[in-house]
Amino acid sequence: QVPLVESGGGSVQAGGSLTLSCSAARVTYSSNCIGWFRQVPGKEREGVAIISTSVGATYYSSSVKGRFTISGDSAKNTVFLQMNRLKSEDTGTYYCAAKRPRGLCAAEDFIQARIRDLFNAWGQGTQVTISS
Repeated sequence: QVPLVESGGGSVQAGGSLTLSCSAARVTYSSNCIGWFRQVPGKEREGVAIISTSVGATYYSSSVKGRFTISGDSAKNTVFLQMNRLKSEDTGTYYCAAKRPRGLCAAEDFIQARIRDLFNAWGQGTQVTISS
């Protein structure tokens, strides 16, 4: 499976905004669950937001709900993560990945075992640094 490609990371002050982009191959994007995950050194990768690209259903972790918005553009096979009101604890490396085999997202997909077992085609990650 062709890895996804993330972009858009950077350094901003707390309270600011960033938009991340995740480009996928059409076969990966179509009718699939694609998500954004983040990791800091010494901790496991955690789910941030996921989207079912065919129906637009979204799920968010409690730590970002109300501040982050995930969306998809089927014409570009790209998933976006709009991050507003950023906090220092949002600092980390952000990755996107797609489910394999393809399928709809579920709230249970934030469970560590499911992240490890179901998500594939991880990108190289993009660094997000929030300064207070």
